[in-house]
Parts: sequence; C-alpha cells; structure tokens
Amino acid sequence: MANLTTKELAALEDQLNFEHVCVCKYQAAAAETQENTLRDCFNKHAGQHQQSFNTLLTFLK
Repeated sequence: MANLTTKELAALEDQLNFEHVCVCKYQAAAAETQENTLRDCFNKHAGQHQQSFNTLLTFLK
C-alpha cells in the first residue's frame, strides 16, 4: 500500500462513500422500475459505480 496522507485518506473515504451511495440508489431504482430498459440502465450504472468502489478500495490494500 502506498503511504497516503491524512488528507488523501479522507478524500478516499469520501469518494468511497459517494460510490457506495450511488450503487445503492441505482440498485433501488432498478428494483422499483417495471420498465426493462430503465432497469438495465440502472443496473449498468450500479455496476459501474461498484467497479469504481472496488478500484478505490484497492488503494487501501
């Protein structure tokens, strides 16, 4: 793991929280909609934010 400053760790935490919120909101929207096209779009965006979350998480390992 790279040596991150306190400020960098705080920014990383903020971004991880943002990505997590986005994943949850897109997953909730996908679960609520009856339209397949929208559901696919919401699931796609949830997956993209999950991938970003996972990528950011690697900086902590």
